[in-house]
Amino acid sequence: MAQLELENVVKAYGDTRVIHGLDLSIEAGRLTVLLGPSGCGKSTLLRMIAGLESIGGGSISIDGERVNELPPKQRGCAMVFQNYALYPHKSVYDNMAFPLLMARRPREEIDTDVRRIARVLQLEDYLQRLPRELSGGQRQRVAMGRAMIREPRVFLFDEPLSNLDAELRVQMRMEIAQLQRSLGATMVFVTHDQVEAMTLADKIVIMRAGVVEQQGTPREVYRRPVNRFVAGFIGAPAMSFLDIVGFEAGTSGCRVMLGDERSLELPYGLVREPVMLGVRPEHLRLMPPGSPGLAIDAGRYRVVGAEHLGDRSYTYLSLPFGDLTVLRPDDDDEDDLAGDLVIEPNLERMHFFDAAGRAIERTGS
Repeated sequence: MAQLELENVVKAYGDTRVIHGLDLSIEAGRLTVLLGPSGCGKSTLLRMIAGLESIGGGSISIDGERVNELPPKQRGCAMVFQNYALYPHKSVYDNMAFPLLMARRPREEIDTDVRRIARVLQLEDYLQRLPRELSGGQRQRVAMGRAMIREPRVFLFDEPLSNLDAELRVQMRMEIAQLQRSLGATMVFVTHDQVEAMTLADKIVIMRAGVVEQQGTPREVYRRPVNRFVAGFIGAPAMSFLDIVGFEAGTSGCRVMLGDERSLELPYGLVREPVMLGVRPEHLRLMPPGSPGLAIDAGRYRVVGAEHLGDRSYTYLSLPFGDLTVLRPDDDDEDDLAGDLVIEPNLERMHFFDAAGRAIERTGS
């Protein structure tokens, strides 16, 4: 297990800076996920930790040792790539043994270690096969085994599941999580898939344009996003956003106006004036006409889409004051909405943002 520290790390290609003075502490023995859209710098950051990319400025330390100038093989990192990076002409056994052969370890010791790792990864029956004779999940396990056999200080995963089908991704996520727990290893996992991040991570680091927007446990970043970007990026379907056209503060609460003469009375105050409201699909309910909530007359809304996922469904609505996505229960047999509509929001789970996109804290709640 190793502690990883990044201080004021900078990376640029020519005049284009892609990592902007980034500070990050990655705890020993934890699985940290770097999450963000394509092009945000997460893979570049991972390659800088591994030594595959030079550092333009700042410092990277592993267990207190500065590694900026060390070549990759001396950093104690093992990297698992998106495309497996296996030797196609070598057997599973030889692919896994290769790092130890390069280290000139005794043959008997290599054989013991290869078979031990193969047993952990359930590859014992495939040791004499070539990579082309394996499934995608088996190839990824071979790549993981080749990393494990080196007993690195830090495991680095660069979108290792993106080439797998949906069912296999779920299986491999479970295997990686179980492996991390059994080894107690320090792992850094790069992905743009938020489901992978939410299910795997002890800590999520959300990046955008070479900076860290927020970091915390999956529950923290989901429930308490620090800005609109994080709020909209985390969650599937995405959070809905509505413009706030008016705001009135009261002694124990406040009122926000949403347009089309709609408003919400909140049982708490806000420390700054909001310009936008955010709400997740699971915090909205469709209620019978006459119920408390946001009442919409028939003909003043439009169903723009629906997703039926077996255990739940989502309805996408275009309303006079904005667009909303609503989670509907699995026992709701009515596919098409008709007539008057009432939407009941969970006022305790609303998110509010100021003109700069920053989340606004509450008062009196």
